[in-house]
Amino acid sequence: MKSIFLSDAHLKSGRDKSYRDLMRFLDSLGAEKLDHLFIAGDFFDFWFGRRDLVYPDFMPVIEKLMALRDAGAHIGLCEGNHDFFLEDYFAGIPGFTVYRESAVFDLEGRKTLVAHGDLVDRENRGYLLLRKILRSGLFYRMQRNIPSRILWTLARISSSTSRELYPQKEEELVRKMEAFAMDRFREGFDSVILGHSHKPLLKECSIDGGRKMFATLGDWMRHNSYLCCRDRSFSLLYYKTE
Repeated sequence: MKSIFLSDAHLKSGRDKSYRDLMRFLDSLGAEKLDHLFIAGDFFDFWFGRRDLVYPDFMPVIEKLMALRDAGAHIGLCEGNHDFFLEDYFAGIPGFTVYRESAVFDLEGRKTLVAHGDLVDRENRGYLLLRKILRSGLFYRMQRNIPSRILWTLARISSSTSRELYPQKEEELVRKMEAFAMDRFREGFDSVILGHSHKPLLKECSIDGGRKMFATLGDWMRHNSYLCCRDRSFSLLYYKTE
């Protein structure tokens, strides 16, 4: 059994090198048997929920995901702080599952939690307030009636504001995430996988005789990093570009 986890591609334009790298990587996954692809948030640099309206540059990568689904992979999408209301487009599509905050599932006999990770720091009240507003029912109804050109402009402003309200250094954020993971291990989880920090990291430890695994997935802007789970063994890997 093979599962791939990645996050923080922050896709914007098909002309971007990071976008092209990810497209080639998804092509490579189609050449081998893949059981599960889980995207732990911020796959898109901006996304608002309109089934009938998708930013044109996003359609090629969505088609790649559909092709992986058609080849037998299940696609899991966790919403991040840049892409939300994903359910409006992907819900109901066979082979896709959208998670608003976190996913809990059995991964080859291991109780696993996957989340974007933007909710780990409960002290960042400015960001938490913005997140609550942007995911509110009122905002959801408003954005469904906004003309497309204005909607994409608003999305870019939201993306920029989200970055400004989350200025923590990678190391500080990863420390908080590791503490979060340790709490989950004490609750009985075996694996905790988070995005958001943009720092690739894989740590394994033993707690009460059980093997535990904590990973932060890095990104596809600098690292081209991803986590692979094959037959209960985890590896943090990097996609090499030409």
